[in-house]
Amino acid sequence: MLEPTYALPRLPPPVELETVPVLRALTHAHRALAELKGRAATIPNPGILIDTLVLQEAKASSEIENIVTTQDELFQADLFPEGPDSPAAKEVARYRDALKLGFNRLLETDGLIPNNTLIDMYRLLKRRQDGFRNTPGTALKNDRTGEVVYVPPQDARDVVRLMTALERFVNDDQASALDPLIKMALIHHQFESIHPFPDGNGRIGRILNVLYLVRTGLLETPILYLSRHITRNKSDYYRLLQDVRVAGAWEPWLLYMLAGVTETAQTTLTLVKGIREQMAGAKQRIRNDLPKLYSQDLLNNLFRHPYTRIELLQRDLGVTRQTAAKYLDALAEHQILTKHQAGRSNYFINTRLVELFLQVSECE
Repeated sequence: MLEPTYALPRLPPPVELETVPVLRALTHAHRALAELKGRAATIPNPGILIDTLVLQEAKASSEIENIVTTQDELFQADLFPEGPDSPAAKEVARYRDALKLGFNRLLETDGLIPNNTLIDMYRLLKRRQDGFRNTPGTALKNDRTGEVVYVPPQDARDVVRLMTALERFVNDDQASALDPLIKMALIHHQFESIHPFPDGNGRIGRILNVLYLVRTGLLETPILYLSRHITRNKSDYYRLLQDVRVAGAWEPWLLYMLAGVTETAQTTLTLVKGIREQMAGAKQRIRNDLPKLYSQDLLNNLFRHPYTRIELLQRDLGVTRQTAAKYLDALAEHQILTKHQAGRSNYFINTRLVELFLQVSECE
């Protein structure tokens, strides 16, 4: 049996965490999050941000695990679940569904994040029915060299004990006076070090990050693009995780995570601003060119589903299939949407919105 290479500490660890550089970084991170939270509240339907931005976060988080898909594959897989097989796109969609499951549970449980929620998210993500690891042999290796760099707890009883303690730390707001962003970084490190699941730990850990920000009231909805920062700084992420285990280097880890919050809050703010501006523009164009078609529900559909089809419009607007088809064709004729064909089905793309996602990704 492999021997663990790191004695996981009780949280919070008995070291000075709120150093001057960390406090300075906290100021920037909180300011960026507050601006994002305020701007997100100006979008008329929160489902628009949840459905679109959560899918973008799912794409970024999955890329860290080398599960790569294009925007087109992603939206087509979401639009046509029965259509062309794209395993990567479907796995990304399951991440989105797991995140939404976690958010819904958070609302149902008065802001608690119990281990049962994490287990259910893992089961949805990986399409499995097991839970925490119960057999030894897990070791994390360097992808390039194959060298074992970290051995997490091996005994199933230790995994349960450590996850039970982490659950208490996550949900007990009186346990420490730490800033919630510092606490989030500690929770993430501890979760990844316990490595409780047979697979999918990175993605579940990143979902836990954004759920914790919602739990603490720093965000209203789970829309932060935190995985973008990790994707762009992947080697630093794994190095700093390990530096804490080897040398107790908490400050660089905290600074990395706080920089990630600041940068990705700013990125997400750019997207939210862009979505709001595009919604206002589309609203004006529809009212001017197609006044009989306009409704807030129609506008919401075009931005909640960047790729849409007749069936979605029927459902969201409560209209007949013939009416939904007429609406979409009219929007395409006025170049508000772009019409495409997949087999015998038509679908319609909010091209400007998809271009916004691509532009923000390319600018990072």
